[in-house]
Amino acid sequence: MRNDRGARRAVTLFPLLVLLAGAVGLLSPGTFTSGAEAVPYLLGVVMFCMGVTMTPQDFKGVAQRPWAVALGLVAHYVIMPGLGWLIAHALQLSPQLAAGVILVGCAPSGTASNVVTYLARGDVALSVSVATVSTVLAPLVTPPLTLLLAGEYLPVDAGSMVTDILKTVLLPVIAGLLVRLLAGRYVTRALGVLPWLSALTIAVIVAIVVAGSADAIKSAALMVFLAVVLHNGLGLALGYGAGRLAGLGEPAGRAMAFEVGMQNSGLAASLATAHFSPLAALPSAVFSVWHNVSGALAAAWFARRGPGASEPEKE
Repeated sequence: MRNDRGARRAVTLFPLLVLLAGAVGLLSPGTFTSGAEAVPYLLGVVMFCMGVTMTPQDFKGVAQRPWAVALGLVAHYVIMPGLGWLIAHALQLSPQLAAGVILVGCAPSGTASNVVTYLARGDVALSVSVATVSTVLAPLVTPPLTLLLAGEYLPVDAGSMVTDILKTVLLPVIAGLLVRLLAGRYVTRALGVLPWLSALTIAVIVAIVVAGSADAIKSAALMVFLAVVLHNGLGLALGYGAGRLAGLGEPAGRAMAFEVGMQNSGLAASLATAHFSPLAALPSAVFSVWHNVSGALAAAWFARRGPGASEPEKE
């Protein structure tokens, strides 16, 4: 397991850090509103850190368990986008907020899902494989899904979105992977710092996003929070259920819960800010806080249930 004690601490404290960043952005919006153009570059830093933590073994795991990884990808890119669309309709959200909720659902797996799976004593190898492939496929999957489901609310330039995801996600991840391959000895010494760097960078993104929509938060915050809680909670439950119904075993079911229910909300916030508006990025900012809180709570609950990681899997 490549995530050490520093990574676990970062995930545990991350919700508080992001909540603090959001509060600062809300109370002092003028400090951060000028930073909107920096959001894609900040996301690139996060994705570079993710790439640095990858190893060839992560991709080898995909070839070793193609059925399980494929199921995880289908579940992720069907359940969360579909839930986003259903929740937007059920709550009758405004076009900006509806597009933002749907965009969160169309994003790849969250960057902390692997660590949370580890804390839940789930199948970490499966979690890493699904998160890796969902991120690599994001340029091909996220834009058309967003166009299909959010196009009824706002105009969606899928082609431009593909370019943005390539620049802010795929290229930084590849660069990080190359750095890991070429300078692995030195990178290994810094692995404990990377989760903190990612957490701090995402916190800055949240502060910028919240500052950009500070005026609208008072009237929309409660509805957005309800939408995020429903989206994340149902995603965790349905992801776990999909893994168990497919006969993958308890550890894989736990991994599926987090790979489906936890999203790369930093990417969603960046895309919403660039292609829609700061208000559309608000669901992403709230999701950044909430999915780490719920993920930590779910991981603790799973861990108390027993050592799922030691159970034999069914392939």
